[in-house]
Amino acid sequence: MTDVLSAEDIKKAVGAFSAAESFNYKKFFEMVGLKNKSPEDVKKVFRILDKDRSGFIEEDELKFVLKGFNPNGRDLSDKETKALMAAGDKDGDGKIGVDEFATMVAES
Repeated sequence: MTDVLSAEDIKKAVGAFSAAESFNYKKFFEMVGLKNKSPEDVKKVFRILDKDRSGFIEEDELKFVLKGFNPNGRDLSDKETKALMAAGDKDGDGKIGVDEFATMVAES
């Protein structure tokens, strides 16, 4: 992840949402610097978060999204996970594809 994003930005962003129920994906993507990255860099981040290499980020992977950026990140609550899925899953198939992820980042 640090070959795409600054370690310092990641640390600050993950720390900013360390409290339960505080996660805001728009602020998070902005804080880690993802919003200003090229489409290729956004795809690299997507591939890192897609732990099972299915081509999608499923709900069970979303729960650990902060850990994808920093191993010390907390797990998202079920409520936060469902809100993030609802924001990203534009076609309603229950998972976030790379294009949906890119759209979510661009809208942040």
